[in-house]
Amino acid sequence: MVDPEGRPVVLLVEDETSYVEALQLGLGGEGFVVRIAASLNEARAVLEGLSPDVVLLDVMLPDGSGIDFCREIRQSSDIPVIMVSARSDEVDIVLGLEFGAADYVTKPFRLRELVARMRAVMRRHEPAGDHDVITIGSLRIDSTRRSVMRASQELDLSRKEFDLLYLLASRLGQVVTREECLDALWWGQDLSDTRTLDTHVKRLRQKIEQDSGSPAHLITIRGVGFRLDR
Repeated sequence: MVDPEGRPVVLLVEDETSYVEALQLGLGGEGFVVRIAASLNEARAVLEGLSPDVVLLDVMLPDGSGIDFCREIRQSSDIPVIMVSARSDEVDIVLGLEFGAADYVTKPFRLRELVARMRAVMRRHEPAGDHDVITIGSLRIDSTRRSVMRASQELDLSRKEFDLLYLLASRLGQVVTREECLDALWWGQDLSDTRTLDTHVKRLRQKIEQDSGSPAHLITIRGVGFRLDR
């Protein structure tokens, strides 16, 4: 579901005021519409009239277990659920994933890492069809087959190169920051040396551009990040 302005909708099921306020502000700044439920009963009421793009679900809530609620959601819907917890108990993580959670994050977390994970699970849950293919000039990016065609030639992209291209293509015309790229492709790894990202951008340009020295599609926004133009 998207709102009238085309923004993705997230249902935040969380009873800690500090996290609610921070996430409402941070996710709003990242282009999400945030709906809030402070309990499982409130979440059930919201879901009766709303089909969000993703649910952020705390494990421990005043009126029950988020893990049990995840299983309840999964019985009637395929909305992606990301479990959120202040604990890193392996049993909780395994149960959450077994009961249908798409991912699991532990508090405290970085906003950009959370957003990267949210975008990743939303991409994985996009319905098959036109949304799986993005056309940019002579490029045809097929996320289902993980293939890229330029004119009639299939390009040989590494896994990271494809993931980077698809990340930029899914936000066509928008600037994707270096931090967002790093979190989406290498989350959980400490890449203090960002030359790894620059190397992938350079190789990707060589494969998708007619002239990599004067790119028409993959544009660098100096000091900020990258933008893919049609």
